[in-house]
Amino acid sequence: MLDLVIKGGTVVTPAGAGKWDVGIIGEKIVALASPEAVPLESKRTIDAGGKIVVPGGVESHIHAASYMQPGMPQVVPGVPNPGPIDHTLGAIWGGTTTVVDFAPAPKEGDLVKGVTDYLSVWKGQGYCDYGSHIVYTDTNSPDSINRVGELVRAGFPSVKVFTTNIRPLKVAYSVVSKIDMGRLEVLMRGMERENGMLAVHGEDDEIVMYNYLTAKETGRWDWFNAHEIHSKLVEDMAFRRVIRLAKKTGVGLYFVHVTASDGMEAIQEARSESMAVYGEVLTLALSFNADNYKEPDGMKYHTYPSLKYEEDKQNLWKGLLQGDLTFVATDSGFTNYEDKIAGKNVLDMRGGNIGIEIRMGIMYSEGVLKRGMSLERYADVTATNAAKALGLYPRKGVIAIGSDADICIIDPSVKKKLTMKDLHVRDYSPWVGWPVEGWPATVVLRGKVKVEGGKLLGKPGDGQFIPRKLTSAYLQRPSF
Repeated sequence: MLDLVIKGGTVVTPAGAGKWDVGIIGEKIVALASPEAVPLESKRTIDAGGKIVVPGGVESHIHAASYMQPGMPQVVPGVPNPGPIDHTLGAIWGGTTTVVDFAPAPKEGDLVKGVTDYLSVWKGQGYCDYGSHIVYTDTNSPDSINRVGELVRAGFPSVKVFTTNIRPLKVAYSVVSKIDMGRLEVLMRGMERENGMLAVHGEDDEIVMYNYLTAKETGRWDWFNAHEIHSKLVEDMAFRRVIRLAKKTGVGLYFVHVTASDGMEAIQEARSESMAVYGEVLTLALSFNADNYKEPDGMKYHTYPSLKYEEDKQNLWKGLLQGDLTFVATDSGFTNYEDKIAGKNVLDMRGGNIGIEIRMGIMYSEGVLKRGMSLERYADVTATNAAKALGLYPRKGVIAIGSDADICIIDPSVKKKLTMKDLHVRDYSPWVGWPVEGWPATVVLRGKVKVEGGKLLGKPGDGQFIPRKLTSAYLQRPSF
């Protein structure tokens, strides 16, 4: 007898969307049966009639562990920093069942132990499953870069690099993020050799820093000029430079939070040359543009690099719909409203995006209903493609026999404007007042129901660390 059956819904599988009953034993999907077949017997049945059954979301880009390290002060005195509990609470309510965090590569010694020690703040703290990218910067020694294979083989096959420090290092909260091109070339060759994926925050550092230096005298000092500092040009310059190096080294890569048509065009060109180059886009950039910065509290829309223009937003949607961009993420990292709007200039404004809970729902409403995205494409951009790019597939990101029973059931009858009463993380959201149709109603993590009937049934510690391993085919050509 099965433990759980989800019946009556429109189920999105690798073979397409259709009427299937999903049978689950323990943590795994064990059956996909036609409703006309012999009924599946189970201890419990969920009636998904009239609803959409999709893979639990895979979120490729969150920042949770960094704020919970020993000795880390509270960003806002009296307000606990957002850690794994906060991020995964929003994730599970919103239909996301797997998230990927970040951990810095140690500069020396046992690399794997250093990373696992850093991620120890996750133990007993996650509502959903998790993994981690590794971050390399200018501060890493040649030895630690040459030994990147140790991390790949330990279940960390994705590395992130920054081509900029984002803000001048003298500013509060700024740290060395950038990697130099010498280290990057060696890292790319190591990742190619080890079947790893390289994630890139691409901005030209010299132009960004000069823009900051001259912001006052050029009339770009107020916060609503962020897109003039982190401009379309800096994205274009960095993307093309990194792609050229990737072509020489053969590494598979994806660009995080693509914000401009220029960056997307660089990705399109690389993919047309059969390079394994992929693009991630944030729900934030698909929802808002730089004009929103001009609102009195327009800082709430900001995360780095920056929003761009309405034309860019529409082109990002076009790229996502036609396959030039690969998956949707959030760059989740947040504080409370008071702190978020405290910075009134381009130097002091805070990054961080509180969109992890609304990702699946907004993408259904805006993508499927408003723009005609197919359900299959919806599953790809919210779960399947990220799972493939990060070495989670087919365990995660798909409704298939043998896969983890990670499932999000969307109720298309939900029609409302979002309020803070609908959300469960912190005290603000840029999407408050946003009209939605369809919203995650039931969420299953490895066979256990975690959200149902407007109630949270899961608890911290439900999540597990998921080691990852990439399929080489995805690294040799643009395969999704």
